Amino acid sequence: MPALPREFYDRDTTLVARELLGKLLVHRLGDETRIGRIVETEAYLGPHDLAAHSARGLTERTRVMFGPPGHAYVYLIYGMHHCFNVVTQAEGHASAVLIRALEPVQSLSLRAQGPGLLCKAMAIDRSHNGVDLCGASLYITAEQNPPPLRIVRRPRIGVDYAGVWARRLLRFYIARNPHVSKP
Repeated sequence: MPALPREFYDRDTTLVARELLGKLLVHRLGDETRIGRIVETEAYLGPHDLAAHSARGLTERTRVMFGPPGHAYVYLIYGMHHCFNVVTQAEGHASAVLIRALEPVQSLSLRAQGPGLLCKAMAIDRSHNGVDLCGASLYITAEQNPPPLRIVRRPRIGVDYAGVWARRLLRFYIARNPHVSKP
């Protein structure tokens, strides 16, 4: 299962967020490989998007977001939960897609519904910040012959502070999938 090419990520963030649905997130951990199907995402469109971390400009925390596409942006929220994002678009654009929920495929014994639970189930933490997702240990791949998907658009979760940006339909999930997180 080869990693998606960098060109996949070097496109419009909203398009990438939609097209990540149904793809497989793979994390190779020594003798174990954990795999989950991506069933929910949120798009963060860059510094003009008041819900994006990059809205505060280039900082040590957001440096990866400003870098080249196809890298992991992993951060800690509330001092206890990790969140996994994929950097999109051209270097300097500072946009990313948050992966919100996974459907278990292989070796996922914990729930992966919600960004914090997803990272815990996939053993993703701050040490993965900046990892090249076109590599061999943590990556996203496409299934052969995936089923057709019905995609639902809704406002993002937990960004009420962002004003009108909180109401933008930038959360995407697979309709009727039982593994989608609960807002």
